[in-house]
Amino acid sequence: MAEPQEQFIELAGARIHYLKGGQGKPLVALHSVEGNFGWRPYLQQLAQHHTVYAITLPGFGLSDRPSWLETLPDVTRLTLWLIEALGLQQVSVLGHFMGGWIAAEMAVVCPQLFDRLILVDAAGVRPQKGEITDIFLHGQEGMRKMAFFDPESPMAKDLFGRKLPPEERELSVKNQETAIRYCWKPYMHDPTLPLFLPRVATSSLLVWGREDQIVPLECGELYRQALRNAQLQVIDQCGHYPYLEK
Repeated sequence: MAEPQEQFIELAGARIHYLKGGQGKPLVALHSVEGNFGWRPYLQQLAQHHTVYAITLPGFGLSDRPSWLETLPDVTRLTLWLIEALGLQQVSVLGHFMGGWIAAEMAVVCPQLFDRLILVDAAGVRPQKGEITDIFLHGQEGMRKMAFFDPESPMAKDLFGRKLPPEERELSVKNQETAIRYCWKPYMHDPTLPLFLPRVATSSLLVWGREDQIVPLECGELYRQALRNAQLQVIDQCGHYPYLEK
C-alpha cells in the first residue's frame, strides 16, 4: 500500500494538518493529548478497508489554533466543520482519550453524520467511584509507568522514555499547553455529556485496556450504558494505549 499523503486544509482562519491514506469508506482518526503519533501500524491496517484521515487537531503539531478557539466544545464544532469541508458523509470516527471525548461530543451534536463510532479509553464521562488521572502532574517517566501494562516495552520507551530532540520537545510543550487549554476545567469530562449520549443510535464500539490507570474501566461501562447501540470490548493485560500495545 502506498504511503499516506500529508495534506493541509484552510478552515476558519487556520491551517489544519492531516494524513490521508487507504481506500474505501471514510474513517477519521482523532488523536489524544500527545498529538498526532503519525502513520502507525494500526492506521495502516485500517487503511486496507477505509480511506483514513488522521487529523492533527487545531493547536497540536503542525495545525494552527485560531485565536478564538479556547474550549473543547469549540474544537468539537470546528472538527465537524472540517469533516464537512473534506466532503465526508456517513463517516466512521475513531478517537482515543481526548479524541474519543471529541468524537462522542460530535456524535451527540450531529448523529446523522456517523456510520460507526469507536471510542478507545475515552475521556468525557466522569467515573462515579474514582477519578480520571491528572496526567499533567506526571512527567514522561510517570506517564510511561501508568499508561502501559508493560512500561519497559520498546513501544513505551519510544513514546515516553527517550530524550526528545529540540524540535520534538517544542512540539511536545505546544501539545501539552493546548491540551490543558481544552481539557482543564472541568478536567477531562463534560458533566452534561451523559445526559445527551442516549441521543446517539450509531453503532458504537468501546475499546478499553483492563489495566488502564488513567481512564478507569468504569468509564467504558458508563458509555456502554448511555449509548443506545454500543458494545464494550475489554482487552486484558493492556493499559491506556490498546491500539499500540495490542
